[in-house]
Amino acid sequence: MLAVENLCVSYGDIRAVKGISFEVRQGEIFTLIGANGAGKSSALRAISQMLRHGGSVRFAGRDLRGVPPDRLVAMGLAHVPEGRGIFGNLTVMENLRLGAWTRKDRAAVAADFERIFGIFPRLGERREQAAGTLSGGEQQMLAVGRALMSRASMLLLDEPSMGLAPKLVAEIYAVLRQINESGVTILLVEQNANIALRLAHRAAVLETGLVLLSGKSAELLENPAVREAYLGA
Repeated sequence: MLAVENLCVSYGDIRAVKGISFEVRQGEIFTLIGANGAGKSSALRAISQMLRHGGSVRFAGRDLRGVPPDRLVAMGLAHVPEGRGIFGNLTVMENLRLGAWTRKDRAAVAADFERIFGIFPRLGERREQAAGTLSGGEQQMLAVGRALMSRASMLLLDEPSMGLAPKLVAEIYAVLRQINESGVTILLVEQNANIALRLAHRAAVLETGLVLLSGKSAELLENPAVREAYLGA
């Protein structure tokens, strides 16, 4: 579904991503893990064409080079950025409506509001509340819900656990599993390697902009080098 080949990202003379390659299969959860500064978020932003890059990115067989980021949403690719990127001065409903801005099927959009509130009941309770007054966990739910309103077939999720209490992290990840089981493919960038590997089907470990290891998540969980470096074992 997503094929990344020899992806490179530079900031001036600094090479943040140094020629990484991987593929994400339809219907799976694939995670990029690694320490802060490993190049995970830069890779995700390059895939969604928010950063200039070398190498190639193909989504559903189409080369994304030169495709404006806003066109990716209509193609079925939605990016939930690090820090959530919600509009704090708008209500929950207004933020969700922005997620559906490319759609013309009004009846289906109305039905999807209720679907999102079924997935995230707290958003339904706060639908007329300003998004900036929500808790961190609720804002993350809103960011994911907004992406789902585009009817995306694939989500790019950047650090969804950042700044959240462990109980909320578990809740968010349980919902991500549910979303994936409904047919949505997920590419997850996460510093919390333990929870990411337990959620994902396959993974790649990034270190200083390079893929150090890749494979099935269950195997990486048992890998001594991964356990020592990223799992605190």
